[in-house]
Amino acid sequence: MAVFKVLLVDDDEVLLFTLAKVLEHNDFVVTTAATVSEALKHISSGHFDVLLSDLHMPGAGDGLTVVSAMRHANPKAVTMLLSAFPEMGAAAHAIMLQADEILVKPMDVKALVDTIKKRLATGPSRLRAVESVATILERSADSTIQDWFGRVQLEESLMAVPLSRELRCFHLISVFRDLVERLRSFKPLGSKEPMSVSAAEHGLTRRKQGYTAAMMVEESRVLQVCIFNTLQNNLASIDFSVLLIGVMTIADEVDSQLSQAMKSYIAESIADALPA
Repeated sequence: MAVFKVLLVDDDEVLLFTLAKVLEHNDFVVTTAATVSEALKHISSGHFDVLLSDLHMPGAGDGLTVVSAMRHANPKAVTMLLSAFPEMGAAAHAIMLQADEILVKPMDVKALVDTIKKRLATGPSRLRAVESVATILERSADSTIQDWFGRVQLEESLMAVPLSRELRCFHLISVFRDLVERLRSFKPLGSKEPMSVSAAEHGLTRRKQGYTAAMMVEESRVLQVCIFNTLQNNLASIDFSVLLIGVMTIADEVDSQLSQAMKSYIAESIADALPA
């Protein structure tokens, strides 16, 4: 009979010990971890057939972080999450896009063992290709820009300046290029970013086109909405272990681009106000 290896992750030491003994009694080889960092070390150094992890873990990361790591290291492993909250609405749907099963605490031990065996017999629900935030934004740039243009057309304040689609959207090509590059650089948040020539040129262009400062801020706000909407539409393939830092990086980069554009916009406004 095949011997299956289980990685059991939970910060409750009593539950961790008890479940480990139950699984070992049912012929599973069990490795335990009481923290996310400990679980990640086991995943990086060993092979497992099953991940059984608590969803809510203290400290950095949670059960989704562990699931994403297992998806990378052992894509054929069955991933199961334990949660004390049976009703989580949209959050539960998002979690199910990553994990194969959500089990509610406290669980019946026999039912737990049976569920694990059934999952092992059928394999993961589906082998999902996990993508980084940068990859998703790169392949979805055109559709995100189209979404942005559609939303902008509904904003009367922005449409007060008549522009063709090309003139309205042209700067976004550079924005997405810089954004993807920033995400893939893995620089710590707060790092001083180099000046973006395209952002500065955008500020000058919008000034010449007749935009107000408020209009530029509104365009930037709509852009963030569209980017986050794109991520929402790709929850099934997002690597949850880097999602939060990705979202924070996006917000920081878009704000940085706006700040640089505004500096050149204001400088041009001052120059226009000077006597000839």
